[in-house]
Amino acid sequence: MFNLLHRDFKEERILAQNRAVIRQSLPDVIVADLRQRILSGDLAEGELIRQEVLADEYQVSRMPVREALRRLDAEGLVVFMNNRGATVTTHTVDEISEIFDIRAVLEVDLFKRAIPLMQTDDFARCEAILLEMEHSYRSGNVADWGPLNARYHAALYSAAGRELTTHLLARVSLQANRYVSMHIDRLKKSDSAQQDHATLLTLARQGKVDAAAEALRVHIDQTKHQVLALINAARA
Repeated sequence: MFNLLHRDFKEERILAQNRAVIRQSLPDVIVADLRQRILSGDLAEGELIRQEVLADEYQVSRMPVREALRRLDAEGLVVFMNNRGATVTTHTVDEISEIFDIRAVLEVDLFKRAIPLMQTDDFARCEAILLEMEHSYRSGNVADWGPLNARYHAALYSAAGRELTTHLLARVSLQANRYVSMHIDRLKKSDSAQQDHATLLTLARQGKVDAAAEALRVHIDQTKHQVLALINAARA
């Protein structure tokens, strides 16, 4: 009898733990989906996201929705409003310009430090992501372009081993991702973007630190000006 009760108690405890894990994972799932919708442009700048509507869409209570929106607010992708929901963050043109300027400063520094330390595995990882990007461009998966771009750049710099700078860059890159996706999609820049990325890898492999750093600086600056021109035209 004791063994039976003990077994039932253990089973109930396992089920309770399983339920807790599922509840805990709900905000993660919602965050990932909402982030992709923002990065792809499915949720536009300034768009209101209501908690009750999202709860109905995801068939959950408002609690995990509220937690997801708070996380996205911390990432800077939405502005959370308690008991109402959130709005997709709208950056001014000056703020968007600043995002790319910060990227340039952080990324050029990381790239210059990384190149002398890059090994065969680093180059192989970059090449694999380039192939993913090419497939994504051909398939027209706009939502993937920003994150893949961020992954590729992160792979170029990982050998530098600068954890704090990398953490700062990840937040800035997240803000830039949706503009990068929009830039590549609307201006049909997938071919030139892919060529730029391949050039960066070639120069890094050749150990040409200064040339690689300059190519990266030009790449980010050109992207910035093209994005700003596109946004100015759209908001005019």
